[in-house]
Amino acid sequence: MTQSAISVENLSKRFLIGAAEERATTFYDAISSTMMAPLKRFQRLSQNAPSSEEFWALKDINFEVPEGEVVGIIGHNGAGKSTLLKILSRITEPTEGQIKIRGRVASLLEVGTGFHPELTGRENIYLNGSILGMSRTEIDANFDAIVDFSGIEQFLDTPFKRYSSGMGIRLAFAVAAHLDPEILIIDEVLAVGDAHFQRKCLGKMSEVAGSGRTVLFVSHNMAAVENLCNRAILLQHGQLTKEGPTSETIQTYMSCIDSDWDQAEAELPKQNGVKASVRITNEEGGDILAAGRPTIWTINLELDRPLADAEVGFRVMDHNGNSITTIYTMYQSTKHWRIEKKATIQVDWPDFNLSAGRYYVTFTVVDGQEVISSWEKSIVLDVSESDYFGTGRTMPAAFGCTLSKVDWKLVSQE
Repeated sequence: MTQSAISVENLSKRFLIGAAEERATTFYDAISSTMMAPLKRFQRLSQNAPSSEEFWALKDINFEVPEGEVVGIIGHNGAGKSTLLKILSRITEPTEGQIKIRGRVASLLEVGTGFHPELTGRENIYLNGSILGMSRTEIDANFDAIVDFSGIEQFLDTPFKRYSSGMGIRLAFAVAAHLDPEILIIDEVLAVGDAHFQRKCLGKMSEVAGSGRTVLFVSHNMAAVENLCNRAILLQHGQLTKEGPTSETIQTYMSCIDSDWDQAEAELPKQNGVKASVRITNEEGGDILAAGRPTIWTINLELDRPLADAEVGFRVMDHNGNSITTIYTMYQSTKHWRIEKKATIQVDWPDFNLSAGRYYVTFTVVDGQEVISSWEKSIVLDVSESDYFGTGRTMPAAFGCTLSKVDWKLVSQE
């Protein structure tokens, strides 16, 4: 019978907003705090103390992770994911409930966590390994692999404080992944680093998962979560609202996000001096977008400074963040514009060949070769079914994301 590597029972974490007292950091602070204690007690009794508000970052969380399982933890920003991982990593204590962990834990929560800024990269490998409970012999055995994976050999004897965020996360991930802990906890490692490093991380995590170690993986990259994890946990406002197969949990999460968005319309916040609004309609100007029917994409721009060589583009993605198609002036048109203050741009998409389903759109503004603004997944598209092929039947969304008109011929038969 498989044992539980992690068991979480009735876990809750409460913070007080508005009346948190700082801990004494010096002898003078400690004496002052002691002398002021009677006055503060009197203020609380007379109800003159500053008001405070309870905030439950986590409330009554229960789950188990068997040894060797890879579990994704997903949810919106502020859902409690990072708080949960900090409790599991013993960085902070729970307010209520308990956790049981079987095995050594390696955590990669933030760039630089467990690293001393004044020590070199070499010294920090040994420091972090020791914090993770590894012996010097174990660290020596993995040292070359850690350095090779991190790609920071040239800066190995440079103080960590001079590392860029990308260099720091590369070294931190390399240490956590190569020191063979029984449990690996990773929070948003793919949010930092270039595409090459992200592919290396995914490959290493797949290797770790296949080696029988237990992994908790937090990410907003739904494609990575679905590819790596066979089970996922959804947190919403500090509560566990869904636990089950990864694809089902992701679908629940995406449906919750979509309830806050308007269909095919977005007022985008100002970004680098560019404010934009985008509206996508059918050919009659309505909101219902049907597979194969023409669509009109209207962009309104307001600029703080002129764009000498303006280009715009849209990238359409599925619920996992996989790119389906891109429409971009740079590749599909010879047109580019000088825009002084305001402009309206219209894109006609006559053969709108997305199949029925839900999609997400990133809108980007470029000036020459420089990306000025990019609003990730700023628009949600609901595409309804239609008789795209003129056969009296519609193709289910499960058959793919795009529709293709082809000519079928029976060449021969016997």
